[in-house]
Amino acid sequence: MAQADVAEPTKLGRRRDPARDEVILEAALDELVESGYEGMTIDMVAARAKAGKATVYRRWPSKADLVIDAVACMKRRNLDPDDLPDTGTLRGDLIAMIKPPTIRDSERKLALMAGIASMLVRNPELADTARAALIEPRAAINRVLFQRAIDRGEISSSVDIEQLSIIGPALAAYRTLVLHQPVDREFLIANIDQVILPAAGLGVRS
Repeated sequence: MAQADVAEPTKLGRRRDPARDEVILEAALDELVESGYEGMTIDMVAARAKAGKATVYRRWPSKADLVIDAVACMKRRNLDPDDLPDTGTLRGDLIAMIKPPTIRDSERKLALMAGIASMLVRNPELADTARAALIEPRAAINRVLFQRAIDRGEISSSVDIEQLSIIGPALAAYRTLVLHQPVDREFLIANIDQVILPAAGLGVRS
């Protein structure tokens, strides 16, 4: 076969580097905390991550897409579905999911949630995407914990798992966005004992 007849191999673009993506996403979170959604720009994120602006845009076509992906990545790091506690009781499992927060972490999460709320005001069409990224990861884990409780006969199979699964995330979001207060361990345990467990039919704990 003549050399001219041999097609040249297609040149592929540079492969995405997961480690590099992680740096950019972390930079986006830092900018969202420091500048808010209105104040942050792709240029600022690129500069903080020491990445080219074009590199960021190739991965995330808009600032909103970048923010949603960054927060979703943070949630995935904090909630590993393959490493769930199994204490033998629903209350034990729910409490074991509470990670001791530091003051800085609480303040950071408050700023992140405020930034996301601002983003949704300007981009209401992203509400479903934001819910899938921010609420669904924890709700999915809650479904596992509640299903376990049903399987061992601790709670009734007639409970509404979908509703139970979003109570905790909804209360935390309200406290953060409306009350502007940190979501600490005491608050989360009170929710478990006074709201979630009673809703599951286990009664109020004092």
